[in-house]
Amino acid sequence: MLQKELEDKLNLAEKRYLQLQAEVLDPDIVKDRLKFAQISKELKELEELHRLHQEYRKILKELEETKELLKNPELEPLAKEEIKRLEKELESTEKRIKIHLLPKDERDSKNVILEIRAGVGGEEAALFARDLLHMYQRYAEEKGWKFSILSAQKTGLGGYKEVIALVEGEGAYSRLKYESGVHRVQRVPVTEAGGRIHTSTATVAVLPEADETEVHIDPKDLKIETFRASSAGGQYVNTTETAVRITHLPTGIVVTCQDERSQYQNRMKALKILYARLKDFYDRQKREELAKEKREQIGTGERSEKIRTYNFIQNRVTDHRINLTIYRLQDVLEGKLDEIIDALIEHDVEQKLKAMNVS
Repeated sequence: MLQKELEDKLNLAEKRYLQLQAEVLDPDIVKDRLKFAQISKELKELEELHRLHQEYRKILKELEETKELLKNPELEPLAKEEIKRLEKELESTEKRIKIHLLPKDERDSKNVILEIRAGVGGEEAALFARDLLHMYQRYAEEKGWKFSILSAQKTGLGGYKEVIALVEGEGAYSRLKYESGVHRVQRVPVTEAGGRIHTSTATVAVLPEADETEVHIDPKDLKIETFRASSAGGQYVNTTETAVRITHLPTGIVVTCQDERSQYQNRMKALKILYARLKDFYDRQKREELAKEKREQIGTGERSEKIRTYNFIQNRVTDHRINLTIYRLQDVLEGKLDEIIDALIEHDVEQKLKAMNVS
């Protein structure tokens, strides 16, 4: 049975749903396109909760009626079986209701600024960063998301010291946010002649895309420099200063872009990255000031946290947050990430339910 606190929340949501149903039919509201769109959006968000509430009440009523049949000796065995089925169905519906009542992460609908950096391991770490980039590109293709490189610093062997990408699509942040952290690889590097297994790392940061409406930047706080773009080997690839470096003086955050041929394009890309990093910086600062940085979840944003190991010798991928091991490493590196991310989401929901003390 739902706790009174949840029942109250459900009743409030039901009341709001019925109110919105009436408003969406109001001719004056229909004429106001902006207000009509807002109401329609909220109504759509409450539809599934309304449906679950109706389903819950229906099962509850059937359960009460079936319990009455226990008084009849002839029907008692069948009634007991039906009660078991209904109780299981009621429990499942109750859990889905609880999940819908969990606080929503407003960032889930946003696009993603994905940053991958080589960590410990030199050239091998840079090559691993390239493998991770490929993995996320393939995953984006699987999901029908648009994937574009904003900035990249390549090494001589084709790896990446740092690569930043924009991932655009429905639900991009809601799924990729679980990828933030330190990724570890164990394999024999192509740079190792002795055939010894090495451990290297790369860091992944997943930031929700932000813009000027979310973060205010005073132009006086920006130091913008231009220089000639260079290749991985340090040779200039053009003779004009198309590369851009932007420094946000108050925070010291620096963004460099040099992949595009025009200074304007590099500047726009650099600003897109800067907005996301500043939003992330201020959000973290706010959480620290309010002392709300809790470790109740599985770690969706701690970049210093080792979250996953890719072991080539054992054909194994292990996510350390949920102790999940999959022996299909190549599939994972080809973007087959749903099994891992679905498990992370399920665990995250369970942790949140426990935090609500309603699971």
